[in-house]
Amino acid sequence: MSTKEASEYLGVTLRSLYRFIDEGMVPAYKFGRVIRLKADEVDRFIESCRVEPGSLDHLYPELKGSSERPAMPAGE
Repeated sequence: MSTKEASEYLGVTLRSLYRFIDEGMVPAYKFGRVIRLKADEVDRFIESCRVEPGSLDHLYPELKGSSERPAMPAGE
C-alpha cells in the first residue's frame, strides 16, 4: 500500500507515518522515490500498539476523596 493509504488506514498524518517508519516501528520498502508498505505488516503494527486494560489511569483525574474512576456516559 502507499504511504497515503497507510496513513489514512492508521488514522495518522503522513508525517507521523514517516516517523514510525524512520524509527523502525513500521517496515517499509523503497522503490526509487516511492515508499510502499505491506498491509499485513501495518496490521501487525496496529496489534503491537494494543492498549492494555487499566493502563490509561493517567488520562482521567481521580475523584476528590475517592479512588474510584469517573463514570462513563452511557454508550461509551
